[in-house]
Amino acid sequence: MPFIEANGLTIGYDVHGAGPPLVLLHGATSAGREDWAAQVPLLSKAFRVYLPDARGHATTRWDPADGWSFAALVDDLAGFVDGLGLDTFHLAGFSMGAMTALGFAARSPDRLRTLIVVGAALERQPRASVARRLMDPLRIEQTDPAWAARLAARHDPVQGEDAWRRLLPAIVEGVEHEPMLTPHEIHAITPPSLVVVGDRDPFVPVGQAWALQRLLPDGRLLVVPDAPHEVMIRRPAIFSEAAGAFYRSTQEVARRRAGATDHDG
Repeated sequence: MPFIEANGLTIGYDVHGAGPPLVLLHGATSAGREDWAAQVPLLSKAFRVYLPDARGHATTRWDPADGWSFAALVDDLAGFVDGLGLDTFHLAGFSMGAMTALGFAARSPDRLRTLIVVGAALERQPRASVARRLMDPLRIEQTDPAWAARLAARHDPVQGEDAWRRLLPAIVEGVEHEPMLTPHEIHAITPPSLVVVGDRDPFVPVGQAWALQRLLPDGRLLVVPDAPHEVMIRRPAIFSEAAGAFYRSTQEVARRRAGATDHDG
């Protein structure tokens, strides 16, 4: 696994394929190689796919006691792509990664060729209350010991013993207190964008995803039937087909947005 120094971190990441750069951001408590496992084989045939681990997750060491914010995640992404020399790139994110992607897109829309966000909304609730209930370490240990074991195996080897128990409350605090993007900021996100939501997502009601899509100047909405929050994991065939169609339909626009001086990494 390669590493890169960016924004004061040593960021671990996976990379696959060749072609235009595509950065995939994972959700809270997870890692890119897990959240996007079903899509990487297909996407790496058309893109050079980068999957960075967020701070405090898997191979990117960070102590949540030093502070946690979604603004820092956006800064980390900026440092990561700058370190790789990616002037413009495709970006996709899930859940926490989707909120990071939206934050970056609002800050630097001209750097994105396309944007996909899965499980994202502009409202704090019900995301915050669901996160607090589901990401309670004591509840996880008592009711879902298999998940506790996976969290420990994913994070503790690099982050330290019991790191996942410190990480989850920090994420919840971030969700509860993060500044929310405004409609004006979302309207400034100009690249072709696809908003994806499962119709049974407890974090993001379909109406919130629809409202987000309506604010995007070049937005599309995919509502996946009988799907929870983790659309790409639980309904990989539907998601992959829709993502492929989105990339094909926006290919010319993406090329124009890439610009003549971009590096394809």
